[in-house]
Amino acid sequence: MPPQFFADNEQQESIAPNQWGYGRPPLQTIHQRLSTLQEAADVAWIRVQLHEETINTDVAGISAEAVAVCTSAAADEIERRLDTDFLQSDGIIEGLVYPSDWFLEIPAIPEQHHLLSLVWD
Repeated sequence: MPPQFFADNEQQESIAPNQWGYGRPPLQTIHQRLSTLQEAADVAWIRVQLHEETINTDVAGISAEAVAVCTSAAADEIERRLDTDFLQSDGIIEGLVYPSDWFLEIPAIPEQHHLLSLVWD
């Protein structure tokens, strides 16, 4: 998983800001869980989906909307592995949160795989 979003990111509110301070674990813990998931044989890749304002404007800082998981596993299996309750997430949805043409570097989706998104409100 590309570490750019998490590398040296001290802005705890750059992902799931409404849950930070109310039970959401630190960014480093989220990163560790995603990195572990990335190592699974049924996960092709994981990417952070930036917030619309970060993509379309010169907003200072960086903000994530969701995390994309390209996998052959079912959504409920990915929810279980990530423990979305622990992450204070609203769970896993099918597809991306924004149209795919908004993103510059979406890797190919292998056969038998689909896109899921880990989302927070």
